[in-house]
Amino acid sequence: MQNVKRIWSIVAVTMSLTLAVASWSVGSVYAATAKEIDVSVDVALEQFVKEVTGGKEFLASGKGVLVLPKVIKAGVGFGGEYGEGALRIDGKTVDYYNIVSASFGFQFGGQMKTVLLVFMQDGALKKFQESNGWKAGVDGSVALVTLGAGGSIDTTKLSDPIIGFVFGQKGLMYNLTLEGSKFSKIDKTE
Repeated sequence: MQNVKRIWSIVAVTMSLTLAVASWSVGSVYAATAKEIDVSVDVALEQFVKEVTGGKEFLASGKGVLVLPKVIKAGVGFGGEYGEGALRIDGKTVDYYNIVSASFGFQFGGQMKTVLLVFMQDGALKKFQESNGWKAGVDGSVALVTLGAGGSIDTTKLSDPIIGFVFGQKGLMYNLTLEGSKFSKIDKTE
């Protein structure tokens, strides 16, 4: 009985710390206006084009791109992830979205990353836009790209309907997944 109480105490403390970290993180990334999100999206797209050889041409070949420039992941045992961004078609913002996910396992700390989803097919983009909470791995799969030598991508080998890129503070991040992440349309005003 003593061990059960100890386990529940540890779980309660862990959950409290996780919620505290997550609420601090969400508060620090929350963009109050559409204009702030758009500025952050512009910066993220500039970074992508700068770091990825052929990135500008690749983005132009897509039907649309969802850019989530400040996705915060934090956790102590239990983890959470949140960020806001914009869906752009033909270079113009058409809607705003957030990303939310939760995880459990060995984790401690936090990180900030940028997520780009490039929609290569009209059908995939339409399904995403019409969904009420699109979940990666359930409503559609996202092929995460790792770069080759020289930071280039070979667009002739990319045939998936949705291509994803994840950047950290030091460039493209590896061994990540978006499985289980939920993307939902949000209402933003100027």
